[in-house]
Amino acid sequence: MEGKAATSRDGDKQDPLALTLGSIYAAADAAADAAAPASPPPSPPPAAAPRSIRRRLNNGTAAAGRGSRRPCVKPCDDAVGEAPFAWATGRPARHDTLESLLRRGVTSVEGHARCKRCGNRKPIAYDLEPKFRELRDHIVANRHAMDDRAPDAWMFPALPDCDACGHKGAMWPEIATEKREINWLFLLLGQMLGCCTLEQLKYFCMNTGRHRTGAKNRVLYYAYIEMCNQLGPFD
Repeated sequence: MEGKAATSRDGDKQDPLALTLGSIYAAADAAADAAAPASPPPSPPPAAAPRSIRRRLNNGTAAAGRGSRRPCVKPCDDAVGEAPFAWATGRPARHDTLESLLRRGVTSVEGHARCKRCGNRKPIAYDLEPKFRELRDHIVANRHAMDDRAPDAWMFPALPDCDACGHKGAMWPEIATEKREINWLFLLLGQMLGCCTLEQLKYFCMNTGRHRTGAKNRVLYYAYIEMCNQLGPFD
C-alpha cells in the first residue's frame, strides 16, 4: 500500500523509496540481459588428422611413384633382320639345323682371329659337319659329369697360334661389338664361346629361351647345349 513502509523479516521497517528504486534497477538489469544477444559457444579446436592420413597426404606422390614401378625385364631381341652370316638366320642367336645347312651347301664356317701380341689378323675356317659331330660326341659322353657347368677347357679355350710372331695360343677370335652380329657358330666349332663376356652369353641365352642367371661357367654351359640343340637336337 502506497505510503506504507515495507516490513522486513526481522520486523524492521525499510524505506519504501529504496525498495522501489531497487526494484527498478533489478528490472532494468534483467531487461538488458534479455536484450543482449547470446554469445556463441567457443568452437572446439580442429581435430588433428590421423598419422596414417597425414603420411598418405604428404607422401602421396612418392608412394604413387613407388607403386607404379615395375621390375626391369629386358625383352628378347626378336626383330627379324638380315642374316649376318650364311649359316645364321634373321633372328639373333638362331641357326638352322645341320641337315638344313648342308642341304643349302654350307659346309664350312669362317671367322677371323687377331694376335694379342703383334696384332696380326688372319681368317680361320672350320669344316662344319666333322667339327660339330666331334663336339657333340664329347658332350654326350661327358655331359652328366659336367653338372650343368662348363669345364675348364670351355672356360679357358685353347686358342690358335700366331703365324706372324710365333706366339702360342695368341690368336683371339674377333667378336662383334653388336651382339646381333656375333659369329656364334664359328665360336662354337672352335670351342671358343668362353671368349665371350658374361653379358654376351646372357644375350645369347635370352634370345634362345635358356636360363641366363648364375656364374659364367653355368651360362656358358647352357650356350653350348643350346647351340648343339639348334644344329641337331639331343636334349
